[in-house]
Amino acid sequence: MKNVQYYELDLLRLIRALWQRAWAIFLLGLLFAGAAFGACTYLITPQYESDALMYVNNSSASLGNTSFSISSSELTAAQSLADTYIIILKTRATLEEVIEKENLDYTYEELYDMISSEAVNNTEIFRIRVTSSDPQEAERIANAITAILPGKISDVVDGSSVRVVDYAVTPEKRSSPNTLTFLAGGFLCGAMIASAIIVIRTLMDTLIHDEEYLMETYPFPVLAVIPDHMKSSHAPKYHDASRSIGQTEEGE
Repeated sequence: MKNVQYYELDLLRLIRALWQRAWAIFLLGLLFAGAAFGACTYLITPQYESDALMYVNNSSASLGNTSFSISSSELTAAQSLADTYIIILKTRATLEEVIEKENLDYTYEELYDMISSEAVNNTEIFRIRVTSSDPQEAERIANAITAILPGKISDVVDGSSVRVVDYAVTPEKRSSPNTLTFLAGGFLCGAMIASAIIVIRTLMDTLIHDEEYLMETYPFPVLAVIPDHMKSSHAPKYHDASRSIGQTEEGE
């Protein structure tokens, strides 16, 4: 049968060690927060987002002199229509026409990664979002899509079209990186690293620092304690003792 060793973890000792070195935890947290702020400000390229809103129009389709309407219930709700239009939006034919129209220096794959789209709260309205390092460029691409997409949809889906609800505008604030998030993340990372170092050093510390630790850790009585004369305020100083001896000899 193998011998199983158990190790007792003194949580109070760890908490006490962390509390005594709270200044180091705070200092390293500030250091990492400063590094995160520097990276956020000087190393990461800011990104800007411009949004446009479009409405899924279930318009009437005409066949000769007969007209009929396509309702959202007949097309398995408006959400499915929006999802269909989103797929058409990100096809190669649509995006390559956007590239040609705006004379963009992007490939289809690069522009594809810059565009995201989703239905708004499961309604017939869907959002087109363009992310770019140039705020004016993000606005131009989004509005170019709103101009090109209706024609592409009418070529594919009979009896349906889209209308622009809200055109894109030039964003004034960057969407990423978020400075506050970087600061909080950097401070938390530094504090966790400092805490981990303190905990590891405390667990690896096998020295006996005082009789209280000895009595709490081991079930043995303390027979004697070596006094620390350097910390005792009642211990006589050596130069004082020699001076008193010289004064005594002169007095004799």
